[in-house]
Amino acid sequence: MPDTQPIPAKTGITEEGYLTDCWYLAAPSARLKPGKQERLMILGEPVVVGRTPAGEAFALRDICPHRLVPLSAGKQLETNGEWTLQCPYHGWRFGTDGGCRLMPSLTDDSPYDPTKVKVRRYPVHEANGAVYLYVAHDPRSAAPPAVPPPSFGPLPDRPGFIIEDVFNAHMDDAVVGLMDPAHVPFVHNQWWWRPPSAGLKLKEKPFGPIERGWAIDRHAPSSNSKLYRWVFGGNVQTEICFQLPGYRWEIISNDTARLLTLTCLTPEAPKKTRITQFTWWTGAPLLHLAVPLAKRMGRTFLAQDGTMVDLQNQGMSHQKAMLWIDDIDVQAKWYQQLKREWTAARTEGRDFENPIQPRTLKWMS
Repeated sequence: MPDTQPIPAKTGITEEGYLTDCWYLAAPSARLKPGKQERLMILGEPVVVGRTPAGEAFALRDICPHRLVPLSAGKQLETNGEWTLQCPYHGWRFGTDGGCRLMPSLTDDSPYDPTKVKVRRYPVHEANGAVYLYVAHDPRSAAPPAVPPPSFGPLPDRPGFIIEDVFNAHMDDAVVGLMDPAHVPFVHNQWWWRPPSAGLKLKEKPFGPIERGWAIDRHAPSSNSKLYRWVFGGNVQTEICFQLPGYRWEIISNDTARLLTLTCLTPEAPKKTRITQFTWWTGAPLLHLAVPLAKRMGRTFLAQDGTMVDLQNQGMSHQKAMLWIDDIDVQAKWYQQLKREWTAARTEGRDFENPIQPRTLKWMS
């Protein structure tokens, strides 16, 4: 019989296709009130995300190991000088590092050591009004994160506004849909943004690799983007970037103003992806007046993309394969290439090597 070697298990990706050893958005900072916590689903796992009365953000597996009750249903109490999260069932208390600090039912002469009990802790990073958490492939790993937390350059301490939606889609399909360059004149064809009367125009954009992703080089906005020039004035430039596992951001700037819109994708379940958009800016005083309108526009855009996802699901229930063509689907192919390289690098224990090469893409939209 031939000598067969077992296929090594992949690292850096789950069976559902979610990347691990990565940072994901947990929640906007403003949602985490001191002394409060909430339950989230991230990569199909329950996570309790909260903030202590002292202001520290934390994230733990939302299952008490005793009777499996969600810790998010408990309350925060001080234990020996530190803030802990108490399970509502039997009062077990866990520190923000996941370690058990107290089991009230134990007698003074009990040989049982509460400190041997732990729940999974997710490293967190808070910056510019957003809280991110790191999902290690090995839930028991105490190693430092494989990559630094997300960074998008200089930003104000808090965003000007935030909008959220949930797509009924796997994260892969949500990513591909949101960065598709050819759907705009058909899906987002409002009179105030891109009316059908504008017609289709040739787009020719230079792309290049960035860290774990790619970017469209700085360029002047499309001729139909009059809104940018109305808000910012002249000499406007824009740059669009994507980075694993699911961050897309657009920077619009000139000599006096800078705006950054960040779209974060957080997979919750196989057919559920949370979309959170942050918008920060400096300068551009007209934007402060336009916030109510900008929020409505953003919600409209996301809802339109969500409608396309729902329609796509009707076809996907009968057929999985999609027909991808160049150049409009090159970014979708790049995303899959990046995922494969990330998984290979984590499995083989080597550095990630970006497979994307500089390229100019052309399409009509």
